[in-house]
Amino acid sequence: MNVSHIALALLAGAWLAACDSPESLVTSAPSVDSLATLDASTTATSLGEPLRDLTADEMARFDAGLDEFVEVETVDDGLGPVFNEASCATCHTNPVGGTNGRKETRFGALANGVFDPLAGHGGSLIQDQGIGLVSTGGDYTFLAEVVPVEATVSAGRLTTPLFGLGLVDAVPDAALIQLARLEAATSPATAGTPHMVTEIRTGQMRVGRFGWKAQVPTLFQFSGDAYLNEMGITNPEFPNENCPQGDCSSLGHNPAPTLNDDGAGVDAFADFMMLLAPPPRGPTSLVALQGRSVFSAIGCATCHTPTLVTGASPVAALSRKAFQPFSDFLLHDMGALGDGIAQGSATSSQMRTAPLWGLHTRALLLHDGRATTIAQAIRFHSGQGTASRNRFLRLSAFQRFALLKFLSTL
Repeated sequence: MNVSHIALALLAGAWLAACDSPESLVTSAPSVDSLATLDASTTATSLGEPLRDLTADEMARFDAGLDEFVEVETVDDGLGPVFNEASCATCHTNPVGGTNGRKETRFGALANGVFDPLAGHGGSLIQDQGIGLVSTGGDYTFLAEVVPVEATVSAGRLTTPLFGLGLVDAVPDAALIQLARLEAATSPATAGTPHMVTEIRTGQMRVGRFGWKAQVPTLFQFSGDAYLNEMGITNPEFPNENCPQGDCSSLGHNPAPTLNDDGAGVDAFADFMMLLAPPPRGPTSLVALQGRSVFSAIGCATCHTPTLVTGASPVAALSRKAFQPFSDFLLHDMGALGDGIAQGSATSSQMRTAPLWGLHTRALLLHDGRATTIAQAIRFHSGQGTASRNRFLRLSAFQRFALLKFLSTL
């Protein structure tokens, strides 16, 4: 996709964001250089379904990926020696591919304004389960990790839903970089920053888009990262075990010290995420449509970009599609709403804009689940979200009601 195509695609996204009704998106949207069809062609009718219009081979890949997703790993498969769960589905369920509110813990120490992940103590990610007693190299017990006393920062993070991530993966880096430039030009006070991170497969710098800090650039890398850090299963891009609580000598007792996954499992999990459809929208109403206008008027759409457009993809269901995640997938300084953890070039107060699609299915909101209602989540906004939060607080009763009605349809 060249620069002119990117600009046209983003203009299409802006036009779509201005539309008042989902019906008008389907019946009235212009064709922009034949780049995009609308998200109605990709969205499933219920959560957990694959993208529409997949080929027989793609459906077989989705089914194989689903099998891998729900498989429960064992110590013989390479689970551990410390881990969070033995199956992807344990965290990403309610329904399959969603989130059940499972939290992981990050920790570190802040000294003179510099964040230390305390890698020597097993940081920054806690693996909260161990495989227990093993007899390799003599009896040894692998215990769950705990936040060490040296930590001055500890934060919970909810597992994120996986719906529609193939579309997110298919957005060109250049489109997200251009979106950041447009935000800087039109709303500099709330402009986002692309998180440039290394794609392990190519060694190139890419725009991160997955994870609470946008610290992962691709679904494939996201899959390999999860295999190692959540299940303790090493794989070609992540071949080194985590040292339990930072004690690398304990790996001498690891009952499965060789590479645990040759890449087949990682590939299958990535396929499942790539081909999983976005969440369907909830029922709309005239009041909700009025709430959409309020959403834009108070500045929510500045960061929660309604519409993005994918680039070319070998999967036709993902190729040149307009979809509505309500996120720019950029980093924003959220002030007190930041989690205190720095990752890559993302500071302790920066967070990726959380996608709002599927909002009506969520019981816990924000990175740590501190909000249980949409209104609470808005009130917790800080940093670059302060102005929109304050506008929300000044809305009339009806405007606020309409906005919340709209958000409950996402």
